[in-house]
Amino acid sequence: GGGAYGAAKAGGAFDLVRFVQQPQVLARIVSAVFALIVFACLVGDGYTSQAEYPQLFCVFNHNEDACRYGIGIGILAFLACIFFFMVDVYFPQISNTTDRKYLVLADLGFSGLWTFLWFIGFCFLTNQWSWTRAEDVYFGADSARAAITFSFFSIFSW
Repeated sequence: GGGAYGAAKAGGAFDLVRFVQQPQVLARIVSAVFALIVFACLVGDGYTSQAEYPQLFCVFNHNEDACRYGIGIGILAFLACIFFFMVDVYFPQISNTTDRKYLVLADLGFSGLWTFLWFIGFCFLTNQWSWTRAEDVYFGADSARAAITFSFFSIFSW
C-alpha cells in the first residue's frame, strides 16, 4: 500500500544503503559538492591584487558583486542541501501527511528557486569573465572558470 507521500511507511527502520540510493539524495549530495566547489573557488582564488594596487579585487572584471553573488549562493545552497538532507533522513519518521506535503512542496519550491538563481549566477559570472582583461588576472583564472563551470552544472543538479 502506498499512502500519501509514503506515509504508510512512517516509523520504519532506517536503511542507510537504501537511503543513499534514492535519486533525490544522490542529487542533493551532488548539488552540495558543486556548491562547495563554487564557494571554495571564489573564496580561495576569486580575489587578487596587483603590484601597484595592494588592495584585493574580484577577478571577475573587478566586480565585487560577481564574487559576492557566487559566494552567497554557494554558501546558501550548501546549507540548504544539508538542511534538506536532514529532512530526507527524518522524512520517513513523519506520519502527519500535511507536514510531509509541506516539506515536499518546500523542497520543490526551493529547488526551483535555486535552479533559477544558479542560472542567473552562471550568466552573471560568465558575462563578467568575458569582460575581464587577461592582464588583470595573474592567478585565479582556473578557479574562476571552475566557478563558472560548476555554476552551470548546478543548474541541472538542482
